[in-house]
Amino acid sequence: MDQQAWMAIGIFLVIYGLIISEKIHRTIVAMIGGILMVGLGIVSQETALHHIDFNTLGLLVGMMIIVGITAETGLFKYIAIWAAKKVGGHPVRILVVLCLVTAVGSAFLDNVTTVLLMVPVTFSITRQLRVTPVPFFISQIMASNIGGTATLIGDPPNIMIGSAVKELTFMAFINNLSLISFIILFVTIPFFVLLYRKQIQTTEELRLSIMDLDEKAEIQNPALLKKCLTVLGLTIIGFFVHQIVHLESATVALAGAFLLLLLTGEHYLEEAFHRVEWTTIFFFVGLFVLVSGLVETEVIAALADYAVGVTGGDVAKSAILILWLSAIASAFLDNIPFVATMIPMIQEMGTMGVTNLEPLWWSLALGACLGGNGSLIGASANLIVAGLSGKEGHRISFMQYFKIGFPLMLLSVLIANVYIYLRYLM
Repeated sequence: MDQQAWMAIGIFLVIYGLIISEKIHRTIVAMIGGILMVGLGIVSQETALHHIDFNTLGLLVGMMIIVGITAETGLFKYIAIWAAKKVGGHPVRILVVLCLVTAVGSAFLDNVTTVLLMVPVTFSITRQLRVTPVPFFISQIMASNIGGTATLIGDPPNIMIGSAVKELTFMAFINNLSLISFIILFVTIPFFVLLYRKQIQTTEELRLSIMDLDEKAEIQNPALLKKCLTVLGLTIIGFFVHQIVHLESATVALAGAFLLLLLTGEHYLEEAFHRVEWTTIFFFVGLFVLVSGLVETEVIAALADYAVGVTGGDVAKSAILILWLSAIASAFLDNIPFVATMIPMIQEMGTMGVTNLEPLWWSLALGACLGGNGSLIGASANLIVAGLSGKEGHRISFMQYFKIGFPLMLLSVLIANVYIYLRYLM
């Protein structure tokens, strides 16, 4: 490797270390890393722009706008209270039903947005029942990451993979990942019940107080709700047919977002853009440019060559290696920068004798998304929930989560391993 390759590796490792340490906000760190790649001449500005995946960014922005406006209707609070009442206000049953709501929400929104919507509702219900919210939050963190695995739009790693590999459509993600995701969810939920049933007992009087809550009062703007549900439905239909009509997923998401803004008027325009997580968008921009330095200096090609050498180009060995490597790495590193590095490596492996890359992509998606459950720093949703819980005086420590999350993550990856082998490698 030449001097520029070593410079690219050095910058990447320093930036990655700073992202993990969380001493400086990861968006600032990633952007500085990208700027260094360009400023030091490792990649030109034009090449850097070419490596930025605008389809991923467009999809994220579009869905953030739609979900941001929909959240103002009170729909998500309505669903949670309605579900809690349907199970009679029993804390254990509420824990299960909130897990299911979180998982389904994470599949069709994204897991960060879903937990941001679920946390206030969970606080409200647990205060009413006078039980600790921590078991609810730990189970919802895991449910959000499992549910987010099921679709193209559920988790940022999936968005990145789907954008990089045009053949992996919205329907392809559902066909290949939704069944195994919900199998893992239904295997995992009974463990939550066994672990937490004694911690979340309440009195009969407090249980009945849940039944007095009026979920209909949460719907603040019925007219806006109708518009949001219509546009959200059309957008999801658009994701199902986007390949047939030859449109990228970002076009579908942005079309839905601006149709909703057209229907709701200028009143919601500024608020909608305020709800877009611009720090996340620029984190992605910096990350794409950072990884471009490794691609252009052929560091990624060297890693791919090494991986092919270890597995002998065997698809089965490559898929299992990527699944477990992704899971263990994503448990302790943010899965987004890890996936950003892995995507070009797998693409490079396709030029080195690995003939069938499809099992590798699904292994990466399953490993990265499920691996996020391994520790409190494994995924953005984990940190957000822990932070919000801590602000209300209910601290979730790293070890408290790790004792539960890591073993269950290993179990879920083991199930995924069996699935990958039976479906793609036999």
